[in-house]
Amino acid sequence: MNPTRQTVLSGLRPTGRVHLGNYFGAIRNWADLQDKYDCYYFIADWHALTSDYADTSRIEQATFDAVADLIAAGLDPKRCTIFLQSAVKEHAELHLLLSMVTPLPWLERVPTFKDQQAQIEDKDLNTYGFLGYPLLQTADIIIYRASYVPVGEDQASHLELSREIVRRFNNFYGDVFPEPLPLHTTAPKVPGLDGRKMSKSYGNTIGLTSSADEIRAQVLTMFTDPNRVRRKDPGNPDICNLFQFHKLFSDDATIARVDHECRTAKIGCVDDKKLLAEIMIEKLRPMREARERIDADPTIVWDVLRDGNRKAHDRAAETMELVRKAMKIGFAGLR
Repeated sequence: MNPTRQTVLSGLRPTGRVHLGNYFGAIRNWADLQDKYDCYYFIADWHALTSDYADTSRIEQATFDAVADLIAAGLDPKRCTIFLQSAVKEHAELHLLLSMVTPLPWLERVPTFKDQQAQIEDKDLNTYGFLGYPLLQTADIIIYRASYVPVGEDQASHLELSREIVRRFNNFYGDVFPEPLPLHTTAPKVPGLDGRKMSKSYGNTIGLTSSADEIRAQVLTMFTDPNRVRRKDPGNPDICNLFQFHKLFSDDATIARVDHECRTAKIGCVDDKKLLAEIMIEKLRPMREARERIDADPTIVWDVLRDGNRKAHDRAAETMELVRKAMKIGFAGLR
């Protein structure tokens, strides 16, 4: 890594294969940042336990799928560090130390704490792990002394708690950590097949490395203009879910043609879906083929993680030495 460059940190919970919402919302930007910053990207398997602690059977395969898709999407292990959160035990140590100085009301006031408790009714989220999620997230960020965390404009407030915790820690023990700043990135909103936000919890996703047949089948289920009942009815691309995907995948000429033909009923929704599916298949082909090569040799993923874990550990261990010294709990000669 380049010591003269600032550090960027971001993570992804292991929920399996990456979908288009993940890609356009974050991962495409992660790839763009690799040559500008020292980038650390991790699979947040401990974070997965905050809500899915009762059944951990899918985490290992989900981790493999996530890393394989990240590499297929353009994250280069030679230009960034890809690692597994639980393989770097210093995250847990720093999380513990931060818990000693973080006031409980700071965690209880986090909006997502009560919101998700109300929304997720089939799981018991009355655990410290769930309450302390933002604290572990803070440890994830600052243990690499990250200057920036890439976020969308609507997510910048999520970092404020981390910044408050850093200020409190530094006030007690000296300037150990920089306050992480949001690195604003532009990301188009990606609707799901049903028009809602693309999310695995809604079952409305399209996988980034899905097969050609899977893409064709999924696109055929896509919601379109709800007011266009018959083939001869003119459509309105502005409210058509299908058209939003044309904006993501089609060239300007195709977008203009589809817009016109939809409004004048020269193209039907089924034919438009078939057109879009083939465009998507071709655009996603390089990533799909890269994933196929990884599936043919799974050791690629595990080797990337082993190397990334080592690099992340070296950086995290360096930070923890600074932390212990600042807190006067280093106990020189006893470690």
